[in-house]
Amino acid sequence: MIFKQRQGKKLRKGNSPPSTTVLVSACLLGEKCRYNGKGYTLPDLVESLSGYSVVPACPEVLGGLPVPRPPCELRGGDGELVWADQASVYTKEGRDFTTAFRAGASKTLELAQKNGVKMAILKDHSPSCGCNRIYDGTFSRRLVAGRGVTAALLKKHGIEVIAETDWAAQRRGNDV
Repeated sequence: MIFKQRQGKKLRKGNSPPSTTVLVSACLLGEKCRYNGKGYTLPDLVESLSGYSVVPACPEVLGGLPVPRPPCELRGGDGELVWADQASVYTKEGRDFTTAFRAGASKTLELAQKNGVKMAILKDHSPSCGCNRIYDGTFSRRLVAGRGVTAALLKKHGIEVIAETDWAAQRRGNDV
C-alpha cells in the first residue's frame, strides 16, 4: 500500500509538494472500514493521487459506527433530504442510524475545511459518500439518482464531490 492510512490526517505520496488537497473515502485507499469490514484495492486510484495531498476519511466511522456494521440505506430520499429532515438512514431491520450518519458527515466537513479541501473523491452508491447514485432504501440492490449524507453536506458547503469512477474517467481524459 502506498498510503499509510490515518483517518483525517493529511497524507502525501512520494516527496513531491502537493498541488491540491483532496479528501478521499478511506475505503478507496484500502482502509478496512466498509460496513462489511473490507476495503478496496484500487492501485490505479492510489497512483492517480500522486502529487496530491490526501485526507482519508470514513464518515460512518467518524460518526461512531463500528466496523463491521449492518448495511444501511436511505429511506424517503437522498442525503439532501436527510439534511432537510425529510429522509432517514436505516438498516434492513429498521434501526435508525440517521444521527450517526449526520455526525460523521459533520466531522468529515470539519476535516475538509480544516485542511483546505476543495474536492472530495467519494465511494459512489454509499449512503454516506454516494455522489451520483445510492441504493433506494428497499435493500434490493436497486440504485437511484441521489447523493449520500456526507456528499450532500460537502457539496452544500462548496466542496466538489466526485465519484471514484468519474475521477478515473476524468483522469483518462486529463480533465483533473
